[in-house]
Amino acid sequence: MRNLYLALLSFTILLVAGCGGPAALLYSPNPSATAAPTATLTFTPSPEPTATRLPTLTSTITASPTPTTSLTPSPSPTPTSEFPLAITLEERAFCRYGPGKAYLFSHELKKGDLTEVHGRNASQTWLWLKPYNLDRHCWAAASVLEVNGDIASVNIVTSRLPQSTLYGPPEWVSADRDGDEVTVEWESVWMTVDDFRGYLIEATVCQNGNLIFAPVQTDDTSFTFTDEAGCSGSSGGLLYTVEKHGYTAPVEIPWPGY
Repeated sequence: MRNLYLALLSFTILLVAGCGGPAALLYSPNPSATAAPTATLTFTPSPEPTATRLPTLTSTITASPTPTTSLTPSPSPTPTSEFPLAITLEERAFCRYGPGKAYLFSHELKKGDLTEVHGRNASQTWLWLKPYNLDRHCWAAASVLEVNGDIASVNIVTSRLPQSTLYGPPEWVSADRDGDEVTVEWESVWMTVDDFRGYLIEATVCQNGNLIFAPVQTDDTSFTFTDEAGCSGSSGGLLYTVEKHGYTAPVEIPWPGY
């Protein structure tokens, strides 16, 4: 069937070409007209775009090395003060409420503790200190301290004792002289065993031509002092009841003259 169709088509084409046919009578070309050139479309393939290589960005930032943490502690700054400074020499030293071993314990100083010297007693054997780790003053023997500064530059101080009203002061206080000896006596004050710290006498006596301050703690109800003649001032003393929390109001001792 396909071959028959192709044969008929070929015959028709030949017939029209040979005889001119109706199409040849209808179209007569103008011999004077110049045939327009046939435009030939040439497809020139566009060159493939050449990829432009972008410049490589080079970082100019240099990473800083990670800092190494130092484990060495920074030294503590040395405090500055207008007062002489003292360093504790003993492994343990007692700082007390007054200038002498007769007074109650107030604070413990440890070796290397730093304090300011704010005062002293007349003989410069006890120093009134302000430790850097304590919010109050206390007294320590000069012999357990190394002082940087002039002790004599600070004032002689009479500090106030911590007061207690739990017990009353001693009663029936008396003092009798026998030559250079003065014996002070008083009535005992009842205290519980836990509270009992005896009695304190703050005496000023004449020895070797000088008035000296002689505080004494005793658990008894009497004490004898050496009090010589020959001093320009007067001897005397105060008596306190002492319990673990502090001191009662003092009683003046009726000190006998020489």
